[in-house]
Amino acid sequence: MNYKFRLISLLTIDSIIVLISIFLAHVFLNPFNPTVDLMLVLSSIILLISHHILCFYFHLYQRIWKYANIDELISLCKVVILSILITAVSQLIFFNDLYERGLFLTLILHLVFLCGIRLFWRYIQLRRDDVIRKSSIKRKATLILGAGVSGRSISVELQKTYSVLNPVIFLDDNPKLKNLEINGIPVVGNLKDLEAIVEHYNIKHIIIAMPSLRGEQLQQIIQRSKRVCKDVQLLPKYREFATGELSYSKFRDVSIEDLLGREPIKLNNEIISAQVKDSIILVTGAGGSIGSEICRQLIKYNPKELVLIDHSEFNIFQIRNELERIKGSTVIKTEILNIENRKRVFMVVEKHKPKMMFHAAAYKHVPLMEGNIYSAVATNILGTNNVVDASHNAEVENFILISSDKAVNPESVMGITKRVAELIVNGKNRNSKTKYAFVRFGNVLGSSGSVIPIFKQQIQNGGPITITHPDMTRYFMTIPEATQLVIQATSYSNGGETFVLDMGEPVKITDLAKKLIHLSGFTEEEIPIIYTGVRPGEKIHEELFYKNEQHYKQIHSKIFVFNNNQYLQNVDYLQENYLFLNESELQELLKKLINEKTQYTPERLIQT
Repeated sequence: MNYKFRLISLLTIDSIIVLISIFLAHVFLNPFNPTVDLMLVLSSIILLISHHILCFYFHLYQRIWKYANIDELISLCKVVILSILITAVSQLIFFNDLYERGLFLTLILHLVFLCGIRLFWRYIQLRRDDVIRKSSIKRKATLILGAGVSGRSISVELQKTYSVLNPVIFLDDNPKLKNLEINGIPVVGNLKDLEAIVEHYNIKHIIIAMPSLRGEQLQQIIQRSKRVCKDVQLLPKYREFATGELSYSKFRDVSIEDLLGREPIKLNNEIISAQVKDSIILVTGAGGSIGSEICRQLIKYNPKELVLIDHSEFNIFQIRNELERIKGSTVIKTEILNIENRKRVFMVVEKHKPKMMFHAAAYKHVPLMEGNIYSAVATNILGTNNVVDASHNAEVENFILISSDKAVNPESVMGITKRVAELIVNGKNRNSKTKYAFVRFGNVLGSSGSVIPIFKQQIQNGGPITITHPDMTRYFMTIPEATQLVIQATSYSNGGETFVLDMGEPVKITDLAKKLIHLSGFTEEEIPIIYTGVRPGEKIHEELFYKNEQHYKQIHSKIFVFNNNQYLQNVDYLQENYLFLNESELQELLKKLINEKTQYTPERLIQT
């Protein structure tokens, strides 16, 4: 239907309604003598013209009746009342008389007919759409956990879209809601009835609509839901709901991160913003799991310039495109280079002269590095030394190395090289204007080479899941958690600190695998777990501190800090000779570097 035809149709319908309202009011008030006089004719013309002019003024003819709502009804009321008032004034001016009863009854009939026909049309259209939707889509019976504001919004969203999800039941712990209906959907019980309700109503999909739920409570709800229903989704984070961004398209599947039971991290955004805003910041390894997330977090604080360094052209392309969409006033610059190239590193750092540097470029995969010791040394040690020296040369204000719990009492090539990197950073801090520090934390969920992607692939292949040892434990954090805390730690740095992130309690890898099996809708009989034996370089349990590092201070609910004087002055000998040594000799040299360094001295706690 084109606009002109639609407008003519609406004008005609409204004109008929206005004239019928006037006629019925006149007949009702004068049933035995419904004579037509000049006052009635003139009043009808004025009312009709004023009605159409006001409808144009309030844009009522631009609105689609199918989506008529309370705002449109309010506008209609304004039009009717104002047009009646204009007619009344006209009667007083032209006839020195006022037909009060006739005007009042016309107003009532006018409102009833105008609002009624729009709402009736909306009802017909929605019913038609509902029939089409039900006939064309096989919908899944859906249970919504939580009948609060968010749950109600979800039910409306699902009912008005062409979703395959059909909300049939609410569960809520509020006893006042039991046996009531919300948007035509009954609240049949509370959360303790979950298992029985799913079976009784043949529920095929569960939506957890409790965005404020966190930690252990959320874990329990997710685990109970996954035991009785394969398809479980979570509402987006509460801030998305609060800002009006909630929609069905933003529902997300339950992930293993939800089962860690993490409380949301509270950052001191003022301190971070004061350091980051309007600054030039450089991130190495910007295309990797940790580096890219550091960039995503930093961009929120509006740095003047964000320089991305990575040796992978594809990774740089991906993260740059993503950041360009959300950068605000920040200028994004990229440098594709390998940090093993010392001259090139110096050129790039001197070119941009950043205020802060985050060094995330590293090889992190333990078993792979056992067979690639030369690459591990070249990148994790010599590459780090290059970046450290370049930051000193360019007088960078703050430098943060991303380290690992595997650097504590290391037994792997990766761990040893990261420990040497820590000592290089400590050594440079002794004779540089740059404030050097490092942040140490454990495994991050979802990073490249981590257990979660491997387990998911094994489940997709039908199993089994392979774990090296039944007692194997690891510290885990999500990538956003870790990177937020890295940035927060940097804001406290005065140089020479070791920051250690509170990773919570270590998690058994076997338990993690079982949770992932259940999340995927399988049982341990369907996807078995087998143990393959500890691989070279692996430890059963990781550590976050050396024994002499226990005198730390907590400067944030999730960050510990301490200072010590253990360092390496330089790695010249290693750089000149590592390619001339065989693998065993090189590994012995690395062990000697971390065992025959400057002796420990009593730690000096950082003053805050």
